[in-house]
Amino acid sequence: MSEKHPIIAVTGSSGAGTTTVKRAFEHIFRREGIKPVVVEGDSFHRYNRQEMKEAIAKAQAEGRIISHFGPEGNLFDKLEALFRNYSESGTGKVRKYLHSYEEAEPYKELGLGPGEFTPWEDIPPDTDLLFYEGLHGGVVTEDVNVAQYVDLLVGVTPIVNLEWIQKIHRDAAERGYSPEAIVDTILRRMPDYVHYITPQFSRTHVNFQRVPTVDTSNPFIARDIPTPDESFVVIRFSQPEKVDFHYLLSMLKDSFMSRRNTIVVPGGKMGFAMELVLTPMIHDLIEKSRKAKK
Repeated sequence: MSEKHPIIAVTGSSGAGTTTVKRAFEHIFRREGIKPVVVEGDSFHRYNRQEMKEAIAKAQAEGRIISHFGPEGNLFDKLEALFRNYSESGTGKVRKYLHSYEEAEPYKELGLGPGEFTPWEDIPPDTDLLFYEGLHGGVVTEDVNVAQYVDLLVGVTPIVNLEWIQKIHRDAAERGYSPEAIVDTILRRMPDYVHYITPQFSRTHVNFQRVPTVDTSNPFIARDIPTPDESFVVIRFSQPEKVDFHYLLSMLKDSFMSRRNTIVVPGGKMGFAMELVLTPMIHDLIEKSRKAKK
């Protein structure tokens, strides 16, 4: 952790909805005049799209498991090095993973297409903080401890059936995968999910967990993703003594506390709740950073 160069990480598994949190942070950064360097977790995958397909096929033939959730599929050491370097000096190396033809368009002169990485580049000077959004913002293994450098770790953890529904619908609609292929991916990733994704949420400063109020007992046949209005959001704080729950309850209609460290809000107010909860936390980090730099 570093007062001069704070790091914020939003972590959640594929299909969890971390993009919603990212949007809330973007609103806060713009409103507060904060200049972040944005780091996408996918840029620290070990293999590009074609290489990953080949690595998965080879692992299956050898009776091994490889996935984007675990260390074999990622550059955890480089992610840790980035966080360490940024926390110490505000510097580091970053790149982008090009998901689509639209993202790859600006890089076509470099011969890059969807599923490939851009070259590593230095972080621009004079950024206020590093903002990471992806799978492993709080990962810890026997060899790597990324979480130790994070000043604000935010988890996005819908209940697992809802997570699977969102992933199935997204991968089918946006990436053209068959339902059978998506289920195979979910099953293949499960050991890495248990060992490297889930433990991160015991390290977060705040968790946002969406819980549907409709039947999601069989996610593999669900025709629709439950809407925000068909769900609640459970927000858990690691340090409840620093949270003004009275203010949050007054601002978020129909919200209530379920435990001394937990507030439950209607799903339709998720974005608003995130901004209310996260703004003072970010403001505190920036104030400490500016004082330390002076």
